Amino acid sequence: METIKQLILDNKADEAIRLLDEIIAADPQNDEAYYLRGNAWRKKGNMQLAINNYLEAIDLNPDSPARQAHAMMMKIMNFFNKDMYNH
Repeated sequence: METIKQLILDNKADEAIRLLDEIIAADPQNDEAYYLRGNAWRKKGNMQLAINNYLEAIDLNPDSPARQAHAMMMKIMNFFNKDMYNH
């Protein structure tokens, strides 16, 4: 998992997601893999897939760090004021 964390930090999210997909296919109960895949999707700018992966990690492990990541994402999404861009 350290290699995957480094890939995400190095802006190689596509490679990280590919590896995490393989891990999840082999072990669908791996909450850390879902958390990291959420981080990779967030790095790529896909907030919906990031949130979905965080929620999956939380379902598998309520104490997952995905709980804090999800809360942060929700604060960001709630702060975003779409009306400002419609004028």
